[in-house]
Amino acid sequence: MTPHVTGASVKAADRAHVFHSWSAQSLIDPLAVAGAEGSYFWDYDGNRYLDFSSQLVNTNIGHQHPKVVAAVQEQAARLCTLAPGFAVDVRSEAARLIAERTPGDLDKIFFTNGGAEAVENAVRMARLHTGRQKVLSAYRSYHGATAAAINLTGDPRRWPSDTASAGVVHFWGPYLYRSPFHAATEAEECERALAHLADTIAFEGPQSVAAIILESVPGTAGIMTPPPGYLAGVRELCDRHGIVFILDEVMSGFGRTGAWFAVDHWDVTPDLITFAKGVNSGYVPLGGVALSAAIAETFATRPYPGGLTYSGHPLACAAAVATINAMEEEGIVANAARIGAEVIAPGLADLAERHPSVGEVRGLGVFWALELVRDKETREPLVPYNASGAANAPMAEFAAACKASGLWPFVNMNRTHVVPPCTVTEAEAKEGLALLDEALTVADRHTVGA
Repeated sequence: MTPHVTGASVKAADRAHVFHSWSAQSLIDPLAVAGAEGSYFWDYDGNRYLDFSSQLVNTNIGHQHPKVVAAVQEQAARLCTLAPGFAVDVRSEAARLIAERTPGDLDKIFFTNGGAEAVENAVRMARLHTGRQKVLSAYRSYHGATAAAINLTGDPRRWPSDTASAGVVHFWGPYLYRSPFHAATEAEECERALAHLADTIAFEGPQSVAAIILESVPGTAGIMTPPPGYLAGVRELCDRHGIVFILDEVMSGFGRTGAWFAVDHWDVTPDLITFAKGVNSGYVPLGGVALSAAIAETFATRPYPGGLTYSGHPLACAAAVATINAMEEEGIVANAARIGAEVIAPGLADLAERHPSVGEVRGLGVFWALELVRDKETREPLVPYNASGAANAPMAEFAAACKASGLWPFVNMNRTHVVPPCTVTEAEAKEGLALLDEALTVADRHTVGA
């Protein structure tokens, strides 16, 4: 007989035995979640939350999509697991469906358990393909928490684990609102960011650089959509110097920006794409690398020295097949594009007009960020970079106000991200914007002149 489950019992077991990521264990108070469906989840007390975070920006088709749940159940009944060395129908079909949607000739798929492992393997492939060791990545970035991925990461989560010996060099990517290049227009920002990257390559020695890795649209670091021409310019620099171009689409892929892959907006083809999260909405852990023909050919007769026990796990691949097919059949990518253009973009622009705390709004599809500031004129952030404790109080109060109203936000540093599922309806998006409007009054209290 199953004992009666309560929020208190779930939380007590969690506190006794679960060690949480990125947290001081004694200072956190995890919400005990009883269930979820579509764009909402709820606790054991019946409090319902509109999920404007898509958990970790991964439940792209929402919670408990019936077609994906059924596919996992059916696969579990038929074949739960099989080693990666075998050919499995559902694994091959997942790879085919992904390859159909990647740009150019990225037609081979190496499966991993998640995004960080995808980045690890993409970097390894690039180094083996070129015979070089250095990898360049942007300061405002997040690429994962494993050894190479955390060193590639630009945000402060890297600092405690940075070995300073991983062969990684960081550079400044384009970010007009806080331009490191003193640019006044998107065109200037693009030109100067590319010149800076070209100089970095020159001074590091082009012959020593294996790869440049970029998030097509940086995610946790702030959803800075690249200016027109930037990704094409990086592609040209890579071609000029024989450098592998890796695009990290772990967060931005599979409908998030209103396209199958974010890079589709700029018509650029990298050499490698890393993916995870939205490929099956996180229902079962899955990630991977899509390889160009040239890089795949490197390992045609030379063994690739990498692999995972659960690479292409049948349950995860079944979830991916069902997710991609559901997205196609139900027009989910188009829905993300439409809701972004017709509801979220104008709605956030309106909030920026009315709230002194909103310094900038940026994004596309269902992938948006609001940069919160103390002063719109000086652009001083609402909280300092990497603030914690009392210094982070304004953002903590804002996040608490969101949750109290039934909106679950994605908050990082001085930003709140608007990242609902790609299946979000117009009514749900408007509900979320109204709740955000209310919560921003809390942030407004911390602005100059308030």
